Amino acid sequence: MKIKVKNLGVLKQAEFTLGDLTIICGGNNTGKTYATYALFGFLFTWRRMFDLEINDDLILSLLADGIIRIDLKKYVKQVDPIVTKGCQVYTKQLPQIFAASTERFKKTDFQVSLDINNISLTDRFELTIGSANVELFSMTKSEESTELFVTLLVEKEKAKIPKEILKRTIADALKDIIFAEIIPRPFIASAERTGAAIFRKELNFARNRLLDEMGQANNNINPMELLLKVYQDYALPIKTNVDFTRQLETVVKKSSFIAENHPDILADFADIIGGKYTVTRNDELYYEPKGKRLKLSMDESSSAVRSLLDIGFYLKHEAQIGDLLMVDEPELNLHPENQRRVARLFARLVNLGIKVFITTHSDYIIKELNTLIMLNHDKPHLKRIAEEEGYRKEELISAENIKVYMAEEALIRLDENGKKTKCQTLTLADIDPEMGIEARSFDTTIETMNRIQEAIVWSQD
Repeated sequence: MKIKVKNLGVLKQAEFTLGDLTIICGGNNTGKTYATYALFGFLFTWRRMFDLEINDDLILSLLADGIIRIDLKKYVKQVDPIVTKGCQVYTKQLPQIFAASTERFKKTDFQVSLDINNISLTDRFELTIGSANVELFSMTKSEESTELFVTLLVEKEKAKIPKEILKRTIADALKDIIFAEIIPRPFIASAERTGAAIFRKELNFARNRLLDEMGQANNNINPMELLLKVYQDYALPIKTNVDFTRQLETVVKKSSFIAENHPDILADFADIIGGKYTVTRNDELYYEPKGKRLKLSMDESSSAVRSLLDIGFYLKHEAQIGDLLMVDEPELNLHPENQRRVARLFARLVNLGIKVFITTHSDYIIKELNTLIMLNHDKPHLKRIAEEEGYRKEELISAENIKVYMAEEALIRLDENGKKTKCQTLTLADIDPEMGIEARSFDTTIETMNRIQEAIVWSQD
């Protein structure tokens, strides 16, 4: 998946391709968060933005014959125009995604390109739609089939289903079958996640109080408008973080494939935070330090414990193969050693089939990833070093799986005249299979610091 943007925040023009591990580095206010939020918004809302046309003739045939067969290949051929139009619709929604003024996105353009040759239809699909304990119709796709069967489950005379609902439901099924394998399900941990962890109870209280006021309000007030107004000051990724944190009592009832098949990853994560999170039946959230009979609330816990809260619950209860885990500044409040361990955790997730997308200022994370790249070769001395230093094979990662972009000023061509202009963009960094990632953003600063310190030590008379 390739993403192209124009006039998005400070990014004048930029493009980036999702890898198994995608990293955006750069200084403050260089466009990293804008690119992240725009991508998350698209991945979170694409089903609403994509328009798949269902002909009236199909619906009439269903109501007349009780069954129809839809050729999925016909819609696969339409993927490019469907995505293009969807991106145009999404671009107009960016003010809502960022909770910002329309004027700020007046000249913005957001485009996504999918590799149509890599589109793989969902193997099996089964869905039954019903109402009031009555099954109305079903949709099924068998393995390796390229057709979707839609079948009425009630007598034709009793099938009083609005045509628009039929169209929308069938279109949604087609979207999942065609796009779900190539457009990942996103989960984001925004840079504001530590605040959401502390104030989750207050956020619940504020919401409940608002609902009470809505119930007592006069009929001239639109309740939904009042409720939605609460969230208008927050960008979608932040709102999603808040909602996830508020719903932990429900989240903990689920079990991820990591909890079921890879409990050692959860053990590694517990070592990073030095304990575990617990949610009581009363929806109270606590942190329990390892080896201590102690329960700490989030405001009593360390900032590192709070910053990793969303990731911890995601790993244990939400993670699915094919997901895209997006973390804005994973190094927040973490000691350098834990930054290294988080880098190794991300590499392990990539090797299990979860894509990871991060923005970072951390030289420790980049250098640790470099170590994982450099050790990932079949050479005796590298195997010896990995064993001596405690690296496991499942943590090592190939340079081919990583895309790194530097948010920086560079000369780029903005029009067809061929003239290049210096402006803010994303530049693809070089990754050497033997030496790792070239992170200019960090290297320049480190070299400057080393030069100054060398001058201090060696320039004495």
